[in-house]
Amino acid sequence: MLLAIDTSTQTIGVAIYNDPVVVGESQWKSGNHHTVELTSAVEQLMKRCAVKPDDLTLLVVALGPGTFTGLRVGLAFAKGLALSLRLPIIGIPTFDYLAASQPLSEHPMVVLLPAGRTRLAVGWYAVTESCWQPTALPVVMTPHELSDHIQGPTILCGELSAEERQTLGRKWKNAMLVSPAQSVRHPSMLAEIGWQRWQAGQRDDPVLLSPIYLHIAEAIPG
Repeated sequence: MLLAIDTSTQTIGVAIYNDPVVVGESQWKSGNHHTVELTSAVEQLMKRCAVKPDDLTLLVVALGPGTFTGLRVGLAFAKGLALSLRLPIIGIPTFDYLAASQPLSEHPMVVLLPAGRTRLAVGWYAVTESCWQPTALPVVMTPHELSDHIQGPTILCGELSAEERQTLGRKWKNAMLVSPAQSVRHPSMLAEIGWQRWQAGQRDDPVLLSPIYLHIAEAIPG
């Protein structure tokens, strides 16, 4: 039985997973109230699912990229829980599990998350060995800069505002925007990937585990 936590952006998600069953999942738009809302949300989900802390055997947490405060709160909560309950923990890049929820395609895919200051965290993926794999390090770009970098048919998936969708959608021949519903990050997918990596032998040190922060200076790939 594992608990998965994603606070990468203002959209927060938690899930309880017991392979091969998604026991429960909760997701909501928090604004900037991660600290206040996360603990109570986890407690409520566990209560509804009749899961006790002693039932948990693994914690999975999204590492980002994302907002500074959101990532800091989520990782601190997960680390504290792991240490207090003496549970193993696995960190998963947020882009990896967002990409994993999308159908495979011959086209490249860009996964997107808010990075603040009207900019986007951008990750490039392609299908290799029957799964989405990153093809470059994540960077920070404006929607206009990203639009200029799209030169061929490219799938765009992620948490976008209406204005950002409009800007990127102007390249209608090449920018293949995934619908808002399909772009939602499901914490149950985070849980499933965490479980798969746990079964493959991955382990993370809760003391050394750190969020993936991107900086404006890293802006555009050459």
